[in-house]
Amino acid sequence: MRLFTVDAFTSAAFQGNPAAVCLLDSPVTDEWMRSVAAEMNLSETAFLHGDSLRWFTPAVEVTLCGHATLATAHVLYSTGEATGQLEFRTASGTLTVNRLPDGLISMDFPAKEVTPTAVPDGLEKALGATPVRVGKSALDLLVELDSAETVRDLAPDIAALAAVDARGVIVTARGTETDFVSRFFAPNVGVPEDPVTGSAHCALSPYWSARLGRASLVGAQLSKRGGIVRVTHAGNRVTLAGNAVTVLSGTLHV
Repeated sequence: MRLFTVDAFTSAAFQGNPAAVCLLDSPVTDEWMRSVAAEMNLSETAFLHGDSLRWFTPAVEVTLCGHATLATAHVLYSTGEATGQLEFRTASGTLTVNRLPDGLISMDFPAKEVTPTAVPDGLEKALGATPVRVGKSALDLLVELDSAETVRDLAPDIAALAAVDARGVIVTARGTETDFVSRFFAPNVGVPEDPVTGSAHCALSPYWSARLGRASLVGAQLSKRGGIVRVTHAGNRVTLAGNAVTVLSGTLHV
């Protein structure tokens, strides 16, 4: 099996979010994919067989992943296996991907609307910051803080965040150099902090579009590696766009 490591949502190596991409020659078992994902020990490993795409963290399979989808499309485009529009069959429906003239790769994803919710018990203490607004999408809890600086400097209690009943916790604020900023913590699925999270932007896009009054926005994820996600909200869909860089390619021998 061919195996790649790709840094997604960045144009420079060793930044953005690294994902492993495994191009399957034949069907494999779920147990095998879980084992490979644990071996790679990245936030996500993508497995592509035909047009079927699945994603695994080191701990569990997930139903939606932006950066590993971007990484998979980048591998297909950069190796010459694809030139035009791609369609991936996934647990979240068919995801359409295109390579734009400026080199960006755009992905059509389902929007995850955010509805206001009460502040969960213990959340403020776990974050070490006071929420301005709290909402919940179909996947995650979204917490708006008072400034980009507060988001950047956040040092949450990751174990305490695991008590939140959600896939993960998106922490966000209005940006200064970009429209908004964010960080993403998902200890419940084996990812203490994700460097750049495409699927979280499926909620951030409609949330900030409503707040800022514009459909097309630019978000910066303020993890140590950092990354940029360009988003456009259109009804029940969100377009996510970004760059990617191949760091490693090789052969899996098991």
